[in-house]
Amino acid sequence: MPHGPRWNTARPFVFVGTSAVLAGGVVAAVTGPTGFDAGSWVAAYLVLVCGVSQLALGAGLAVLPGTPPAGSVVLAQLLVWNAGCAAVVLGTLVEVPVVTSLGGLALVVVLARALRAVGPGRPEVSGWVLLFRTLCWFVLVSVPVGLLLAWLRHG
Repeated sequence: MPHGPRWNTARPFVFVGTSAVLAGGVVAAVTGPTGFDAGSWVAAYLVLVCGVSQLALGAGLAVLPGTPPAGSVVLAQLLVWNAGCAAVVLGTLVEVPVVTSLGGLALVVVLARALRAVGPGRPEVSGWVLLFRTLCWFVLVSVPVGLLLAWLRHG
């Protein structure tokens, strides 16, 4: 089992991100039989944003900067990311775009702080830093698009 300060940074993101991917699979499995209309969207969001993006966020914070962030920073990033994800899902399900927007704002804050925390990164991982930055920017650009769609559908 991995250990050390870098693993300590990644571990909570790995645990929660993996749980979100598994939850997305469960939602996908029950969507058809239960007639859950928003199920495919919820499943995709749980897997891609709450899960995979969170795994990438944790890995990036753990591996890319010269020194991993302090435990309190990691905990704050983790809590705000997951609160944001929960707000986006809840706001979408209850059709209240203000809640969805607050969740999206939380995700933007975490991504901006993560980009800042990684900084230029360690020279030996420069290719991974570029990939991390690209993924962060992809999600950052996706947030306003998703929020616009939420407001058009439910605003």
